[in-house]
Amino acid sequence: MSLKKTRPITPGQRFKLTDSFEDLTLNSSNNPEKSLLAPKHSKGGRNNTGKMTMRYLGGGHKQRWRLIDFKRDKFNVPATVMTIEYDPNRTARIALLNYADGEKRYIIAPNGLKVGQKLLSGKNIAPDTGNTLYLGEMPLGTTVHNIELRPGQGAKLARSAGSYAQLSARDGRYVILRMPSGETRMVLGSCLATVGSVSNPDHNLEIHGKAGRRRWLGRRPRNRGVSMNPVDHPMGGGEGKASGGHPRSRKGIPAKGYKTRHKKKGTNRFIIERRKK
Repeated sequence: MSLKKTRPITPGQRFKLTDSFEDLTLNSSNNPEKSLLAPKHSKGGRNNTGKMTMRYLGGGHKQRWRLIDFKRDKFNVPATVMTIEYDPNRTARIALLNYADGEKRYIIAPNGLKVGQKLLSGKNIAPDTGNTLYLGEMPLGTTVHNIELRPGQGAKLARSAGSYAQLSARDGRYVILRMPSGETRMVLGSCLATVGSVSNPDHNLEIHGKAGRRRWLGRRPRNRGVSMNPVDHPMGGGEGKASGGHPRSRKGIPAKGYKTRHKKKGTNRFIIERRKK
């Protein structure tokens, strides 16, 4: 993937740095696989009673869900990569696989995946980019993504653009992974993961250039807590540009270093080293 810089014809284009979409298959995103689409209803941050539970959401372009295969449970059935497509619901690219038995599925596309490439999943599979195999069978130092936390659950970790984890050691039934956050944790060796890193690694370097591009993505304007009144935010009020005291959320939960994870959470025993601050 590469980024595209726009000529500064307008103020909004002066610092604009956007995706060039060079890695996509031609006309693929305009014609996604219809059998793998589902309707997506925009809720604008409201719950079933109409109450706003998430602020700063709403509007945006109409979208449809792409049904992604996070389990990769068609073992030892070869699949051919048909297209690399854009998915409006995630930062990564998706790839359309055509299996030997005729079934089609979408997966999160690994970085470097090419159209026409053959992929496999299951036991005793070569640890090549895009193949899915058990963590216990992978060589040490392997870069992985789409990692299961429980066998058969489906991928939960390292699914966003450019993210990956590294298999650093083995400990009995478990393997030790260094997560994208820097956290080191144990995961069962019987869990599946896909070899390689997630596609679209330059996504975090994009610059929208204008507020309108955020509105197209369904993001409404977000204002600071110190600019509000005391009735609206704990950091609101004061004469002039008052700093507002300690940074905190609207509900009073401190920000910047305050730990919200429960001390007695059951999965704490799997975490060897917490992420760096």
